[in-house]
Amino acid sequence: MAVATLASGRSIGAGLRLIASLFKLRIAVAITLSAMAGLAVMPGAGLSTWQLAGLALAVMLSAASAGAFNQYVERDVDGLMARTRNRPFVTGRLRAGPLWLGIIMATLAVAVAIAGFALNWAVAFHVFMGAFVYGVVYTVWLKRRTWLNIVFGGLAGSFAVLAGASAIDPTLAPAPIIMAVVLFLWTPPHFWSLATALRDDYAGAGVPMLPVVVGDARAARAILAHTLALVLLSLLPFWYGMGWIYLAGAVVGGAVFVAKSIELVRAPGCRAAMTNFHASLIQLALLQFGAIADRLILG
Repeated sequence: MAVATLASGRSIGAGLRLIASLFKLRIAVAITLSAMAGLAVMPGAGLSTWQLAGLALAVMLSAASAGAFNQYVERDVDGLMARTRNRPFVTGRLRAGPLWLGIIMATLAVAVAIAGFALNWAVAFHVFMGAFVYGVVYTVWLKRRTWLNIVFGGLAGSFAVLAGASAIDPTLAPAPIIMAVVLFLWTPPHFWSLATALRDDYAGAGVPMLPVVVGDARAARAILAHTLALVLLSLLPFWYGMGWIYLAGAVVGGAVFVAKSIELVRAPGCRAAMTNFHASLIQLALLQFGAIADRLILG
């Protein structure tokens, strides 16, 4: 009995890990936090508990559907890269076909419906567009064709911010628009840092990420330029009503990201690129949690 229970527990755990991998739940959580940050920087009355839950669920499901669609479409390329060759559609743990495509589309439809009925249809539009940009514009149209792929792909995170802000008022204020632009500018240096560290993987798979196209040194300078722009822009919401908690998160996170980007310019390569990749995550987290904490504590 104990052995059977243990085996059952392991099976459930493996199934949950499979689902988390397929739907890229870690990225979905980050996207959901971006929506919460957009909500936090938008002036106006807060949401009820059930509306807040509806917003979080809608954004999470939308991001999850986009992540799964990305893996469905890219299973051939994923098999060529060490970082992605163990994804479920590559290994055969899940069989690509109409069933899974239907599940993915249904997940997005549920996300849009929740956003529309629990909040408003502006939120539903932004929820849909976030998934569409990542799943179709980035994955299908651009990723294998141009180094600009992730530049336009960065709009996916921006739509999450706008979804959160629109939950309060579809007529957007300056602060969430600025935050959306910050997310747009954040995505390229984040992914270009990873692509620099894994340049051989991307080159071997034929994916024209910026470091593959122009080399590590020029990519590092582009990363620094984007980083400086987004960090400076991230300070502006303080002048549109955000408090010192937000400002502290923006300053500290921005300083870390800029410092590591400068190090990458000085010594472009795998180690500095991965350090900068992690610095980008720190910067985003401090910006998100700074905005949320500012709203909760300072009102």
